[in-house]
Amino acid sequence: MRTVPLWVAALWWGSLTTLGFFVVPMLFMHLPSPAMAGAMAANLFSAQTAVSVVCGLLMLVFFRSNQPPAPVDIAQSATLFVVGGVLLALLVEFGVTPHIIARDNLALWHRVGTGMYVVQWICAGVVFGKLAKRP
Repeated sequence: MRTVPLWVAALWWGSLTTLGFFVVPMLFMHLPSPAMAGAMAANLFSAQTAVSVVCGLLMLVFFRSNQPPAPVDIAQSATLFVVGGVLLALLVEFGVTPHIIARDNLALWHRVGTGMYVVQWICAGVVFGKLAKRP
């Protein structure tokens, strides 16, 4: 049971990596129009938000359990990155995405969403790294 949070962190970071750096760019290269690729990407990013939230909640539950998966100092510092990453996922989904869908200053909101996604990816990577280094 001690390795479950490490696997969850790997799933979170891996899913963000796969979607954001491989799948979505491939959609824009291979689908007939940017509008079709954008619509599909929006659906995939919404699914990724659900994955991020579930992974984050699972890790927080394990960190607060009677037998934490890592020393307390690692769990505490990882918790900050878990919460930050999940909050970023939710902010992109419910704060940025509506502006992109409405095509409200599309370039700006796309850059904001991309930046927040990259920071979420960094948070997930830090959590994964902290859990992988545990003694």
